[in-house]
Amino acid sequence: MDILPQLILNSVIAGAIYGVVALGFNLIYGATKFFNLSHGVIAVAGAYGFLFFSKTLGLNLFLSVLIGIAIAAIIGYGLDKLVYLPLRQRKASNMALLIASLGVFTALQAVIAILFTSQFQILWQNYSTQKIYEIYGGVITQTQLIILISGILITAALVFFLKYTLLGKMVRAVSDDEETAKLIGINTDKIVG
Repeated sequence: MDILPQLILNSVIAGAIYGVVALGFNLIYGATKFFNLSHGVIAVAGAYGFLFFSKTLGLNLFLSVLIGIAIAAIIGYGLDKLVYLPLRQRKASNMALLIASLGVFTALQAVIAILFTSQFQILWQNYSTQKIYEIYGGVITQTQLIILISGILITAALVFFLKYTLLGKMVRAVSDDEETAKLIGINTDKIVG
């Protein structure tokens, strides 16, 4: 195994994970105009939900993925309605929203540490069943390949959504200019929330 191809493969795989999370940050910032620090820990909560249902309860892998996504979506929606919407309705500054998101980040991180400990978690104990592929001297596991393909597919789906669907065009309009979007009849509160 050569070190340079392996470093490149590892970087691309890590980039796929960070890229999907960054897309979420970008969408939220575009619509709300504040940097939501809690977005990352909401994604982690979904991942731990997946871990719990897959590893602890032994549910099907794909069902666990869907449940993890649902958990993250419910937490994000609930936080928006309980924390961010009341602040937006009071015309809170972006600094107040940022501080609120920092508080949410800290609280969620503490809850996750209480429920799952802060120790490193492993989904599969037996790595011998994993398929391993060699690409130009670097090694990539089946899980890493799934991560990479998922990142590409999610990015492509988001591009398609924003460019070709009515809701996606409304999201882009709100991101470009919220006041103008209101003038042309877009319910910006629904788009932001």
